[in-house]
Amino acid sequence: MERIVKRGFVPTDAETFGAGGLARLKEAVQDTRYLLNRGFENSGAVTFVGNHYQLTERQRLALMRGLAARKELQARTDKELCTLNGSVLIDGFNTLITLEVALSGSLVLECADGTLRDLAGLHGSFRIVDKTVAAVDLMLRALGEFPVEEAVIYLDQPVSNSGRLKQLLLSKQETCQFHLEVRLLPDVDKQLTHGEQVVTSDSIILNNCRSWFNLNRYIVEKYVPQAWLVKIIDL
Repeated sequence: MERIVKRGFVPTDAETFGAGGLARLKEAVQDTRYLLNRGFENSGAVTFVGNHYQLTERQRLALMRGLAARKELQARTDKELCTLNGSVLIDGFNTLITLEVALSGSLVLECADGTLRDLAGLHGSFRIVDKTVAAVDLMLRALGEFPVEEAVIYLDQPVSNSGRLKQLLLSKQETCQFHLEVRLLPDVDKQLTHGEQVVTSDSIILNNCRSWFNLNRYIVEKYVPQAWLVKIIDL
């Protein structure tokens, strides 16, 4: 039996992103957005604003991952798809880890571009847990609700246990109505940067791909209504 884990759980999040923490974060969001829209680089703007409001590292990370300049947001919106069909390219770890966090009841950001992002920060270390199996099943189930003919899932080879995750994914082929392929690559971002029908929330990929679909939001809204969403977009 896989180990039961709450992926991305941080005990202090309840206070940091509770009513008091969000009140302070709201002002920081407004100031950061102002700087980004005037051409300031993301990390520099977040450092400046974070220091001013004495934000925690988790709050700063939320600003970093949750916000972008208006021009970038519009470009992403222009390429967002409302459905999927044919061949779909999936950023595997990016997609599954966020689903694991949502299933764990840990904090998930609803970002300014409409994507869902986690603050898990696994940094190349990944272990298959009980939520991994559930996340895989939800992802494949959701893909099956569209006229998808092929799903190509890309996993970062340097990440620990990427091979085991590939085996888990391929073991689900018989449950899929579409062809399932899993590829281990040294640089997944590079592979997906100019792709079409990409499933990811990675900001660099979203800025450069030809089209993308917000699969995690679709899944969480439909199947994980209990997820803890911090809507940074509304602050």
